[in-house]
This record gives sequence, structure tokens and C-alpha cells, in this order.
Amino acid sequence: MKVIIGNDHSGVEMKNELVKFITSLGFEVCNVGTDDTKSVDYPVFAKKVCSKVLENKDALAVAICGTGIGISIACNKVKGIRAGLCHESFSAMMTRKHNNANVLCLGARVTGIELAKDIVKTFLNTEFEGGRHQRRIDMLED
Repeated sequence: MKVIIGNDHSGVEMKNELVKFITSLGFEVCNVGTDDTKSVDYPVFAKKVCSKVLENKDALAVAICGTGIGISIACNKVKGIRAGLCHESFSAMMTRKHNNANVLCLGARVTGIELAKDIVKTFLNTEFEGGRHQRRIDMLED
């Protein structure tokens, strides 16, 4: 499976660590984030992440900004994207199981790297349950 990863200036360090970590888990990584710590606009990178996810229907993504809030709002503006901002692994598991989220949002300024790795691993290794949850996803898509 391909994992798309994107970030603004505040997420460069976290992104670089997560690229290595995700690769070590056996996933192919596509980096669409900035590699510069000079201030940039997170909606630009949210759009890049979402475009790649929509091009690769089986892909999942990780989007990073300072708190994760801005980039999650921006990602959720895109039809076909279900982005979940997670601060711990239980939410990451549930956003995949029940919401079929295809984008995980993280805050580089509020989440430590070891916790972020655990959240990402959980997100990438959890499957959507379907069933009654699919009805709700269909409602979101309408």
C-alpha cells in the first residue's frame, strides 16, 4: 500500500522521522510536503495530500501541521476525503474502523514523535469494519 505524507513548515522534522518509520513498516511512501522550515500555507499541502489519495484509491495518508487542526479542516473540505485528527492510538484505530478515514492528521507541536509513530502504525494497520458504518460513510458522501 502507498502512504502519502504531506506537511507544512511546522511538520518537517516529524514528517522526516515518519517517512523513515513508515518505510521500515514495509509501506511505499510518497512525500508531497515541504522540506523547508520557512513559513508556508497548510491548505496548499492538504490539497496535495488529498489529490494524491484520490488518485490512488487504495492509499492512505498522513497530513501534518502545527496542531493538526488546520490541515484536518482543509483536508475535510475535499470530497471523498475523510480526515481524522488523532492524539492517541485508540482514536486512530476507531477513525479507520468506524469512519474509514483515509487521511490521518497530526500536530507536530502537540504530539511527540514516539506517540506519533504509534498512532501512524495503528492507523495504517487497522481495517474498516464496514457493516452499519458503511451506511454512515454513504451519508457523508451524499
